[in-house]
Amino acid sequence: MVESTSSPALDAVFRALADPTRRDMLRSLAQGDLTIGELAAPLSMSFAGASKHVQALERAGLVRRSIRGRTHVCSLDPGPMAEAMQWLRFYEQFWSGRLGALEAAIAASRAPAEPSGDQHE
Repeated sequence: MVESTSSPALDAVFRALADPTRRDMLRSLAQGDLTIGELAAPLSMSFAGASKHVQALERAGLVRRSIRGRTHVCSLDPGPMAEAMQWLRFYEQFWSGRLGALEAAIAASRAPAEPSGDQHE
């Protein structure tokens, strides 16, 4: 029986990572904490639009938001990506094995043919 890999946390992480804007935000946050306005600026989007993306990242547990006065500061929390990485590693092993077999087949097809003993000079 195959063990189910479905979990709400894993689904939320992949849902959050599916959007290129959110991936850009995470990459920016990997450099350090940023306000929502700072996250929005390079993406040419409104504060409200950026805030919606941050909320999706928060639901996935990838971002923590703290409020300092009227400023919302976001921090990266890479912990939830660990389950996603574990899931991806399984498929990395699968594809590495398949690619290894393909490489061996290609190498075998390029190898010079063995001369048969029936050849006459």
